[in-house]
Formats: sequence, C-alpha cells, structure tokens
Amino acid sequence: MSVATSLIENQPARIVPVHAETLYQFNESPLLARQNQQESNARSYPRRIPLALKRARGIYVEDVEGRHFIDCLAGAGTLALGHNHPVVIEAIQQVLSDELPLHTLDLTTPVKDQFVQDLFGLLPPALAAEAKIQFCGPTGTDAVEAALKLVRTATGRSTVLSFQGGYHGMSQGALSLMGSLGPKKPLGALISSGVQFMPYPYDYRCPFGLGGAQGVQVNLNYLDNLLNDPEAGVQLPAAVIVEVVQGEGGVIPADLDWLRGVRRITEKAGVALIVDEIQSGFARTGKMFAFEHAGIIPDVVVMSKAIGGSLPLAVVVYRDWLDTWLPGAHAGTFRGNQMAMAAGSAVMRYLVEHKVCEHAAAMGERLSEHLRILQRDFPQLGDIRGRGLMLGVELIDPTGTPDAQGHPPIFARLAPLVQRECLKRGLILELGGRHGGVVRFLPPLVITAAEIDQVAEIFGRAMAAATASL
Repeated sequence: MSVATSLIENQPARIVPVHAETLYQFNESPLLARQNQQESNARSYPRRIPLALKRARGIYVEDVEGRHFIDCLAGAGTLALGHNHPVVIEAIQQVLSDELPLHTLDLTTPVKDQFVQDLFGLLPPALAAEAKIQFCGPTGTDAVEAALKLVRTATGRSTVLSFQGGYHGMSQGALSLMGSLGPKKPLGALISSGVQFMPYPYDYRCPFGLGGAQGVQVNLNYLDNLLNDPEAGVQLPAAVIVEVVQGEGGVIPADLDWLRGVRRITEKAGVALIVDEIQSGFARTGKMFAFEHAGIIPDVVVMSKAIGGSLPLAVVVYRDWLDTWLPGAHAGTFRGNQMAMAAGSAVMRYLVEHKVCEHAAAMGERLSEHLRILQRDFPQLGDIRGRGLMLGVELIDPTGTPDAQGHPPIFARLAPLVQRECLKRGLILELGGRHGGVVRFLPPLVITAAEIDQVAEIFGRAMAAATASL
C-alpha cells in the first residue's frame, strides 16, 4: 500500500471540489454582512477570503451556498490531518464518552501524561533526555511570552535578538519580536523592550546583497561579532529567537549551514537559542520539526497550531538548565485543555505510523515541480521556496528595476489578484511576505498526489487570468 493510499484509508466520502474551469461569483451573504457589521475592524481573513463556511472534511471545505473549495490555508497550518479527520474525531468523542475532565488547569491526568510521553517521543533523543515542558494559554503567542520569561529568568539578562521578517505572535512581548512594522506602528512604544533585530538569511533578497554561501558567511560573521565585540553597543542577550522557515514573513527557509552556525555561536556565548516551531512543526516541512533538517538541538522549542489536533493548545519545551523560574511564573486558565491533548496525541501517533513526514516531503517536491513548470510560462513567478508542504512563491514584476542581486521587484499588486482568481476557481490560498507579495501553500499534510496536481492546475489558470487582467 502506498503512503498516499494509507493516509486516506477508512475516511468517509470526501467533499468533491468544483471543476477548475467553473468560476464562482462572490456576493455578500447575510452571514458575511452581519460579520462585517458586528465584528471588529481588526478582522483579517474575511477581507481576502469572503466565505461563510458550514462543512469541512479532509482538504475540502463547503460554504453556506454549497460551493466547494480546496483548503490550502488549513487554519494557518493548524490542520495537519485536514478537517475532521477520523482519528481526531474519535479521540474527542472518547474524552466525552468517558466523562473525562475537560478543564484541569495544570493538574495532571492520564490524557495529559500520555500527551507528554507522545510529544517527548517525537523529540530528538538529545533534547528529550533533558526536556521540560510548560503548558501555556492556548495560543502560540502565549507560548512565546512564556519562552521570553523563561530565558530572561534563567540568564538574568533581558535583551533578545530576533530577525527581520520574523513573526512570533500579536501580544505585546511577541509583537516586539516581529519584523513587520505594520502592526507595531499604531502602538508607538511597545511595553516589551530590549529587542535587537538581525538580518535573516533571505537568500533571494539577501540583506547584504550577496546571497549564496557568501551571504550566509557574512550573516554569521555579523552575529558572531555582535555577541563578542565589547564595542558592539548591544548587551549580551538572554536568547536568540528564530523561525527555521519564516511563515508570515514569506515562507523563507533558513540556510542549514547558517542554522548550524547560529547554534554554534549562541552555545559558545552562553545565549539560549529559541526555535519557533508554531507553524513549521509536526511534519509540515518533511521532518517532525523543522530544526531537524539542520541537525541542531535548540535550548527552547515553542509549539502550537498542529500540536492540539485542530484544537487550541500551546507548549514550550526546553532544556532543564533553564528551569529556574518559580512556581506560578507563567500560568493560564485554559492550559489544561484535555480534548486538545487527546486530539494532539492522536495526531502525533498518526504522523509516525503513516510516515507523514516522508509524504509531506514528497508532496512538497511534487508541488514545487509543478510551480517550476508554470514558471516557464509566467515570468511573474519569481522565487519558489520552502520545505515540505510549507511552500511560497514570490511574485515579481519582470519589467521592474532589478535589485543588487539582479532580481526584479516584488509584484505586490499582482498577489491579491492571483489569490482572488484562485478563490473563484475553488482554491483557498493566503499571502505573506514583504508587501504581501508571496503566495503561500499550507495544505493539510494528507493531501494526495492527484490533489496536488489539481491545486497546481487551478493555480496555473488563476495566474493566467490574473496576469491577463493587469
């Protein structure tokens, strides 16, 4: 039995998406009208994806008007096994039928203990051997806040180094680590201070104008100098926080030699290395955790999204030398979500038993190859990048003035047109990166080869329509 076949066995009949040539028209439904009237001006996704959803299964969703869509957003990467996967539903139903406690703060239960054992079993042995875990409020941003407290308490230092293009959440501390200026500008001074930004190894648009191995080495030299030069103007930090693949920043994978260099430099300096795996963890990139591609062992790993099996959950896993904070140093009322732990355990076991890492890597390469073929017909498709099923395409304006590396500028005006044309053809995609010019692919990891082919077909038709409308 093939991996693709085993991933979908015993699943109920799928919602079948509309043929790629059918075009949906979008008029404001009563539900969307009430949402626009009653929800905050801060709402975001409905502005770009104006759908009112009523049913979902696997990689497909259906809206209230009976239209079907392939979901390549998947809860911003939360739905590792797609919508309503049988193993998730079974785990949730078992908790309910057994009358297990649903809310336990940080009291332990058999469900919680099993979750911890399942999670530690996925970690590299060198990390699992000395791992501690802190359950946080049920969002990734709260786990980032906990990680900041942890490293500052353990080291007695307050400064944290973050990276340009990084995204770590929207609370005040996490927001201070964000590379994007848009959400921070209206707030003026942030409550959390002491963050120093570093250049990220964005190979296609290298901050040093170099790219390749030379750009990586210069980047590492810069970090090494910053941590060791007594005249650098920056206090020795408590930690460096990094996404191994920047998600919201434009699906930018860090060079693996660079990651190894960062680990080497921080370890020598006594600086904790925090890896944010909120979006990239749990087989998304073709490894259980994205940092495993580089063979490094971080000091702290921040996890959320897929860890709860589609339900809210967030944790911080860290090496025991950091475990110096006091009881109650970080808490959260909803850190004892038993259904999320049960669902998370079911997902973790499924990922291992069905070799989902290997499948995600293969499907990611298949989609990348489709995109490279489309690149021949559409010069607006610039850098195709990512790892596994965390992929992005940077749209470029071929007529624009090239940058220092010879790459045309980002085609920000084209990106929303492509997204809209995809939606009209039954494909949900999100944008990201500088000026929102990167089209992102985050499908459920159970997507099959045939479905990958359909995603690429729809994307190609959408590109043709979008470029024709310019």
